[in-house]
Amino acid sequence: MAAIPWWMWHHRNYLILFLTPLVFLPLPIVIPTSEAKCGYAIILMALYWCTECMPLAVTALLPVVLFPLMGIMKAGDVCVEYLKDSNMLFIGGLLVAIAVEEWKLHKRIALRVLLLVGVRPALLMMGFMLVSAFLSMWISNTATTAMMLPIAQAVLEQLAATEAAADERELRAARDPGQDNQGYELEAPRGHALEEKGSEGGKVPLDDGTLQESELDSILEKMRVERVQKYATLTKGMCLSVCYSASIGGTATLTGTTPNLILKGQVDKIYPNNGDIINFASWFGFAFPNMVIMLVLSWLWLQLLFMGFNFKKSFGCGMSSERDKEAYGVMRAEYKKLGRMAFAEGAVLAVFITLVVLWFTREPGFMDGWATVLFNTDGQFVTDGTVAIFMSMLFFVIPSKLPRFGDYGFSAEGKRIKAPPTLLNWKVVHERMPWNIILLLGGGFALAAGSEVSGLSLWLGESLAPLKSIPPFAISIILCLLVATFTECSSNTATTTLFLPILASMATAIKIHPLYVMVPCTVSASLAFMLPVATPPNAIAFSFGNLRVMDMVQAGFMLNIIGILTINLGINTWGYAMFDLGNFPAWANTTQSVP
Repeated sequence: MAAIPWWMWHHRNYLILFLTPLVFLPLPIVIPTSEAKCGYAIILMALYWCTECMPLAVTALLPVVLFPLMGIMKAGDVCVEYLKDSNMLFIGGLLVAIAVEEWKLHKRIALRVLLLVGVRPALLMMGFMLVSAFLSMWISNTATTAMMLPIAQAVLEQLAATEAAADERELRAARDPGQDNQGYELEAPRGHALEEKGSEGGKVPLDDGTLQESELDSILEKMRVERVQKYATLTKGMCLSVCYSASIGGTATLTGTTPNLILKGQVDKIYPNNGDIINFASWFGFAFPNMVIMLVLSWLWLQLLFMGFNFKKSFGCGMSSERDKEAYGVMRAEYKKLGRMAFAEGAVLAVFITLVVLWFTREPGFMDGWATVLFNTDGQFVTDGTVAIFMSMLFFVIPSKLPRFGDYGFSAEGKRIKAPPTLLNWKVVHERMPWNIILLLGGGFALAAGSEVSGLSLWLGESLAPLKSIPPFAISIILCLLVATFTECSSNTATTTLFLPILASMATAIKIHPLYVMVPCTVSASLAFMLPVATPPNAIAFSFGNLRVMDMVQAGFMLNIIGILTINLGINTWGYAMFDLGNFPAWANTTQSVP
C-alpha cells in the first residue's frame, strides 16, 4: 500500500492530464451554454499551465481543438489568432537579441560598464545590477543572467584571493618588521602595535616582531574562515542582484519580457479601437521610470541584507585601493580578450540603435511621429512590429565583414571563405529562437477571442460589478498581490494570459480605465523573486551562488512588496497622466467584433 502514493506521485502528470477533463466535464453538460463551454476550456488550460503536466506551448494549442469541437469558434478564426502583430514584434525583437548575443556585443557593454564602476562591493553590485537591467531590456532575462554570473564569480574570486594575499603580507610584516614589505603600506609605523582585522572590522593588537610561526598560522586560519564567510554572503547577494535586476529590467521595454507583449496583444484584441495606446514609446515612458525606482530600492535592500550599510567597507571611503587592482585587472583582461570592435559588432550596434530610435519616434504621443506623417494618415498601417521585422531583416543582408578583393580566410572545416557570411543565418536563429513563446502568445489571444465570442467575458464582467464600490487604487493593489503570488508558482506568460481578459471584463463592467488594472498586473507578473523555480534567472542564480531557498524567500519577499508599491505609485502618478486614467475611455465601451 505504501507504494501507491509514490506511484501516483511519479505518474502525477498522466493523472492530471486524464482526470482533469473528467472532473470538470459536468460543467458544459449541466450548463450547455457557450459561456460554460468556454469556461471549461479555460479551466482545463489553466490547470495544465499551472501544473505543467504538458509543455506550455502544447497546452496553448488546445483552443484549436476545443473551440471548434464545442461550437465556440470556427477553426479558421481560431488559427488566425496565433500570428498577430504582437507576435511579429516579438520575433523582430528576438532577432535583434540573437544578433547581439551572436557577436558578443552584450559582453563588451557589460565589461565596459563594470570597468567604469570599479570593484568596491557596493559599487560592484550596483554595476552588475545596472548592466543586467539594461541588457535584459533588449535580450532575454535568462541570457543576461547566464552571461553576467560567471563574470561576477570571477571578479569575487579574484577579490578574495587578493585579500588573502594582502592579509598574509600584513601579518608576515608584523612578525618581521625589519623585512621590506613590497606593495603594502603599513597603517602603523614601526615600534607601534600592529593590528589584525577582526570579524567585526575591529582591531586586535599584535606584539611587534614576536609572532611565532604557529601563531601566524592560527591567525591566518581564523582570517581565512572569516573571509570565506564574508565572500559566501557577498556571492549570494551578487547572484541575487543579477537575477533580480534582469527580471526588473525586462519590464522597461515592450519587447523586454513576454507579459508586456501579451498586454499589448490583449488590449489590441479586446479593444480594437484603442488608437494604439500601448506602443513602444508609451510603454517605455511609463515603465522605465518605474524600473529605475524599483532597481534603486532593490539595490538598497540587497545592500542592507547582504553587506550592511558600512560605507567605509562597502564603498571603500578612505581606504587604499591596492587590494582592488588585481580584481580590476581580471575584468580588464576579459575586456582585452574581446579585442577591438569588429565590423560585425559595429553593424549590429548601428541596426540596434536605429531600431530603438525608429520605435521611439514612430508615434511618440506628444507629437506626430514619422509613421503618422508618412503612412498612418488613414489607419494603423505601420506598427512597432513592422519596424522590428524590417530592421531585423537587415541582419540577413549586411555582411559580417567589409567586402574586399581576395578571400576571407578559412572556415572551421578548413575551407576557404570566398564571401563573408551575413550577420545572421537561419541555422543560428532556428537554434536560439524560443518558438514555444510564439505559440503561448497565440494561445492567449485565442482564449481572449473565445471569451468574447462566447459571452464569457461579459458574464465575468457583470459578476464582478459589485467591485465598483471598492476604490480603484485598492483594487489595483489587491490584484497586484494576487498576480505576484500566482506568478511565483506559474509561468509569468501563463499568468498574464489567464488574468488579463478577466481584468479587462472587470474594468469595463465597473467603468474604470482598463489600463488602470491591466498595466500594474502585467508588471506584477514579472515580480517572481521568491522561489528558484519561479523564473529561469532565479534557477540559474540558485545553482550558481550556493543559495538556500530561505535566502531567496527572505530577499524576494521584500522585493515583491517594493515592486507592488512602486508599480502602484507609478500608475497613480505619471501613469495616471500619461494614459488619462481618470476617465473611462470611449474605446473601452466597444470590444472586439465577432470574427
